[in-house]
Amino acid sequence: MGRIRTSFIKKVGKQIYTKNKPEITKNFEQNKVTVSKIADIPSKQLRNRLAGYVTMLAKKEKR
Repeated sequence: MGRIRTSFIKKVGKQIYTKNKPEITKNFEQNKVTVSKIADIPSKQLRNRLAGYVTMLAKKEKR
């Protein structure tokens, strides 16, 4: 079983993904940079969680 994400991560992640689909890739490292540019994230941990969720959404859609 995987880690559980909070509703805040899911809500913000979906907003970032839908507004910036062309910039989001399947690569986590690139998505970290993209999320940092798009949103003003106060902590590295929050940025990484958002980037991970956005990466998962991108992989799920491209299947």
